[in-house]
Amino acid sequence: MSSLASRWIRGPSMRCYFHLVNGHETILDENGVEVADLATAVEMALHAIDDLKDEALQPGGSWQGWTLDIVDPTGRILASIPLDPTIH
Repeated sequence: MSSLASRWIRGPSMRCYFHLVNGHETILDENGVEVADLATAVEMALHAIDDLKDEALQPGGSWQGWTLDIVDPTGRILASIPLDPTIH
């Protein structure tokens, strides 16, 4: 199957970048990933957040104030997910 035909069958994809941001600092995702849609990107981001939270923080460290921004290639923020827990 040609790549054009396979893209048509699977549908278009989009490249998303996952930047970590806290207002003072930004850690850029320079590679990004191809996803089918924003819902898939959000799902990937939630898994990445779980992985980050599982990693050991330095003593006294916190994810408070950090967000994971899902960004398109133009720099437009498509979604922003806080890393610190929210209390309801």
